[in-house]
Amino acid sequence: MSGVCSRFIKPLIAAAAIALLAGVAQAQTVLKLGHGLQREAHYGVGAAHIAKAVAERMGGRYKVEVFPDFQLGGEREMTEGVQLGTIDIVWTSSGPVGNFVPETLITDIPFLFRDYQHARSVLDGPIGQATLDKCTAKGIVCLAWAENGFRHMTNSKREVKAPGDAKGLKLRTMENQVHMQAFRTLGVQATPMAWPEVLPALQQGTIDGQENPIGVIVSAKLYQVQKFLTLTGHVYSPALVLMSPAAFNKMSPADQKLLREITREAVTINRARVEELERLGLEEAKKNGMQIRTLSTEEKAEFQKALEPAFREFAKRFGQANIDAIRNAK
Repeated sequence: MSGVCSRFIKPLIAAAAIALLAGVAQAQTVLKLGHGLQREAHYGVGAAHIAKAVAERMGGRYKVEVFPDFQLGGEREMTEGVQLGTIDIVWTSSGPVGNFVPETLITDIPFLFRDYQHARSVLDGPIGQATLDKCTAKGIVCLAWAENGFRHMTNSKREVKAPGDAKGLKLRTMENQVHMQAFRTLGVQATPMAWPEVLPALQQGTIDGQENPIGVIVSAKLYQVQKFLTLTGHVYSPALVLMSPAAFNKMSPADQKLLREITREAVTINRARVEELERLGLEEAKKNGMQIRTLSTEEKAEFQKALEPAFREFAKRFGQANIDAIRNAK
């Protein structure tokens, strides 16, 4: 190659390489993933796995940016964002999802699940998948059931060991009709409130208490404003990983399949963190002065008996056969 040719060709090759790299960079799609907890919390570790695995296994076609701590809005707003296509992926509690996909609310019936193994088996099986499939018609892609944990009651007024002790307490609940109906049946003043508003409301005495899994209670340091923790385990609270159809439908079938696989892996990590946070959280709550009461089998039975009017209404709403299929699942 002559010197003259070299002077012309080398710059062309360099320019072509730069254009190629720019094209690759432009081809990468950035997906925004929002959730409402800290990075080290049980949603956070699952979201981090999705981001890492997508970066490592999807050939640079996609990048997931994680926005924790309600940076993209409250859970209802983020779920709406998924539906509208302004947010790509959301890891959320089931509470607000019921406003968009009512069929998911069956999982919020009190004392429906015996333990974690029972809940996970149901949600990972045909019953859980059939419920996820209902999301499509509502303009949401439900990638997987995840986990929040069994919910327990805290308050600043008194120890709760029987249904009568809860009567009259003003408790924050999720904006979830099943939860609110159950608590109202117990005589509780159920007060739906977005999670970011809860700590100020507890500090100001606007509400007496709230109910949540241990991991959430401790990560929010509610022991600073709540004296009594009752391990009611009244509801198993799943979470959901949702995706915007606008983003999901742009992916190839192979990438869609891989993203679902990665999300299932993230759920396994999420669930392990839930169990870890429960163990550590109870120790931290006790160390910080919370009075903790574990309900006996007999005491739990009293709560279930008090909830019978609500159970009859849930049977009408969801179908007794559907409830029994979950309760009796092995």
